[in-house]
Amino acid sequence: MITLRDVAADVGVSVSTVSLVLNDNDRGRVRPELADRIRASADQLGYQPNLLARSLKLRKTHTIGFLSESVASTPFSSDLLAGAQDAARAARYQLIILDVDDLDDADATDEAARLLMQRDVEALIIATDYHREHALPPIVRRLPIVFLDCVPDAPEAHVSATIVPDERAGARAATERLLDLGHVRIAHIGVSDRDYIARGLRLQGYSEALAARGIGVDPHLRIDAKDPSTASGRIAARHLLELPTELRPSAVFCFSDQIAWGVLQVAQQLGIAVPDDLAVIGFDNQRFIAEATLPALTTVQLPHRRMGELALEAALQAIADPGSRSQRVVVDCPLVLRASEGAARVGPFPTPEENNHE
Repeated sequence: MITLRDVAADVGVSVSTVSLVLNDNDRGRVRPELADRIRASADQLGYQPNLLARSLKLRKTHTIGFLSESVASTPFSSDLLAGAQDAARAARYQLIILDVDDLDDADATDEAARLLMQRDVEALIIATDYHREHALPPIVRRLPIVFLDCVPDAPEAHVSATIVPDERAGARAATERLLDLGHVRIAHIGVSDRDYIARGLRLQGYSEALAARGIGVDPHLRIDAKDPSTASGRIAARHLLELPTELRPSAVFCFSDQIAWGVLQVAQQLGIAVPDDLAVIGFDNQRFIAEATLPALTTVQLPHRRMGELALEAALQAIADPGSRSQRVVVDCPLVLRASEGAARVGPFPTPEENNHE
């Protein structure tokens, strides 16, 4: 193993001088041309710092814990982790990742948090697999804590930062897109489970966009699916698309891409052409759904990678300034245009019976 002493012997300087340079403490203390020679020698010899020895000396481990709920094993949510890893790498920090099936399992969560603390992590990121409330594990209260895609279930909980998507604005942008395309009868399929914080935020954005154009929410066009699944989406879609012709929507904004996929399936069964007779917009931008549907799904992006990056940056800020005020970061959810949305149809819509007859 190449040591500081080897680099010093190669350049012909003292070990302390090499240490100053390789620890980035050489400014104003070592001539720039000499510092360049030392760094070049270290690279050529293959010198690698002993991180354990450095952490013991500086009392810093340069590690951050990442406690997640099925995030690492779920393709849809894995960008949360990927973003945090990229930001940690750029900051020369390491993530120690523990993924549990259910963060609401207090025993499993406490055990995972305890394991991370035994590694002397400097901060902890807690990430859930969808935007919801979560309890703060009692064992980690002395650490800087960042909540990623979740919020504390108790207002008094000390959390250094919460990083969440701007789901209200994303839903408003989706609805405004349909309005701009000439649609007036715009349905919204939400979910009935109130555990989803996004449920209220996406409904709010939809309602605000309609209200801004002087359009009220039509109760015939508002329906909740049991959950965000494709099967539940099909049930809700059939209810909407089998309404009498004068009540049918010309566009549907869906709580999730999976629900939108269910709408596309039912529309095909009923002979309703998308986007000619019906425009459909989803939410989440699940790549294995949105890019695979026919037509490809226009949807709203959940900015998971950016949220992961911001969570890591917030953790670093809390480490550098432990007394800083708690911050709440709301991340933009951009609209991703594909082929499932189009201009409103001019003239009457065909009934399902007419479509099937054709």
